[in-house]
Amino acid sequence: MGSRWTVARVLALAPDAGSARAARGLANPRTWSDLGSTSSLVWGKCQGSARAPYQVTVDLTEPSFRCTCPSRKFPCKHGLALLLMWAAGDGSVTEDAGPADWVTPAAPRREAAKPDPEAQAKRLAERESLMSAGLDDFELWLHDLVRQGLATARRQPPGFWETAAARLVDAQLPGLADRVRAAGADIHASADWAPHLLGELGRWYLAVRAWRRRAELDDAAMGDLRTVLGWARRRDEIGDRVADRWWVVGLSQEEDERLLSQRTWLHGERTGETVVLLDFAATGQALKVAQVLGSVVDGEVARYPGGPPRRALLAGDEHKVTPGSGLPHATDVRTALGQAARWLARNPWLRRIPLALAGMTVVPGDPPLLVDPTGAALTLAPGTDVWQLLALSGGHPVPVFGEWIDERLHPLSVQVDDRLVAL
Repeated sequence: MGSRWTVARVLALAPDAGSARAARGLANPRTWSDLGSTSSLVWGKCQGSARAPYQVTVDLTEPSFRCTCPSRKFPCKHGLALLLMWAAGDGSVTEDAGPADWVTPAAPRREAAKPDPEAQAKRLAERESLMSAGLDDFELWLHDLVRQGLATARRQPPGFWETAAARLVDAQLPGLADRVRAAGADIHASADWAPHLLGELGRWYLAVRAWRRRAELDDAAMGDLRTVLGWARRRDEIGDRVADRWWVVGLSQEEDERLLSQRTWLHGERTGETVVLLDFAATGQALKVAQVLGSVVDGEVARYPGGPPRRALLAGDEHKVTPGSGLPHATDVRTALGQAARWLARNPWLRRIPLALAGMTVVPGDPPLLVDPTGAALTLAPGTDVWQLLALSGGHPVPVFGEWIDERLHPLSVQVDDRLVAL
């Protein structure tokens, strides 16, 4: 692989400032497929407004661009976005891959060259140096924010948060940037914004300090830190496999104007482990992995580095799927929160905690609650359809699975008789 370009070099090719801004917005692997590169070519397919994704190819030797979009700008935003992802060097664009059949200019297929360890080490050092500088700058921003007071933070315009997030993106810290953007919106959305923001500031500062001591972290802690910072893993780094009968206990979908995403929560019958699958598709298209709630998938999953509950991928192409019965690992509230506390102690950046709860009774009110047989209660998240829960349960205690976020339960499924029903 030839010398990797910098972001500045890529953006210098933009025909205007608008194209540069649009390219930054498109430089997200979730909207791309078939990404790959050789020493002279970079290619990928980007889902745009047309039904078929745009086919994008960049010849690095000129450089020259080819894209099937109708834009008259040269290069177009898709070509720039593809180069930005390749320049990031985060593994989203596969290196030394054989070009797909649609890629032009044509290149003969050949045995992939072995990666250059010296070049890889240099790229890694350059990325870590850039991230370190970005986190140093972010720490100063945090100090200034706390010194001025949380009340001042709430009066800041949206551009205040967006500017801080953009600097983190430039430092290849997109995960942290997303959290900063979200915090800028959250502080205007709820009455308890102050403790929420204070907690977020603490977690951000902890990420800065952890990065500086990354040589002392074990693999799991480093995996969690990489997740919060947004340093993606290549698929060949995800090799921790475990076989089990995986119960599909919860599904959660989110959709915006460009992307459909789904979290699928699995519980291992033998291991007792809970993992989550993340799947993405362009809006209007079907997800590649659409597991049926309540089914049991018999096979292997490959787990990402990190602490539990871990992200995972289904390993292999063949999985036996059979019907399941109920929620196999439901417990009372005290036991579930004890498990959540242990997970948070290992990974303080954990945002969504799966809870499987037995014998929960719906109590309408302000706020609505779920109460277990011991009288322990959990507050339901705003927006929960309490009346749907009541209708499905008939007012009787039922098992419920959900995500615990910001000390509120977002129910995803409820057991009715022996089957799980999505909420």
